[in-house]
Amino acid sequence: MYLSILELKTNKYAYILDQITEGDDTIIDTAIEVAIEEVKGYLMPNFKHEFNDGRLVYDVEAIFAATGTDRNALILSLTKTVTIWHVVDLCNADIIYEQTKERYDRALETLKMILDGKMTIGSLPQVDPAVTDPSGENNQPFRFGSRPKFNYE
Repeated sequence: MYLSILELKTNKYAYILDQITEGDDTIIDTAIEVAIEEVKGYLMPNFKHEFNDGRLVYDVEAIFAATGTDRNALILSLTKTVTIWHVVDLCNADIIYEQTKERYDRALETLKMILDGKMTIGSLPQVDPAVTDPSGENNQPFRFGSRPKFNYE
């Protein structure tokens, strides 16, 4: 698994998570799965034409298949933050909620910057651009030319 419950202690104290979940680790496991899918969604562009503008396309499955020290530290930290957000969503404590909400918003902004190509993570595995276009069409970001000349006849 990409992320374990024990690794969440770098983002939130274990006793806080235990109080929120009332000792039910399945809640945290579900939050981890949801967070991984959410982060994958930000790292994986869809096949709209605007994504063929030359920005990097990351191999998301390889990123989340990594374990131990092979994992990218930034993506791991963002995934932990999103996981904590999904756990703290059950909580009533305003202080924990507000702090976690701020961290979650910052994590999403970072993921959006990566998706938009404003931020590049060179250590992440990338997909060959020829593979990213399933239709086989040209991956040029734009085309140019003119229409045939119109004659009034």
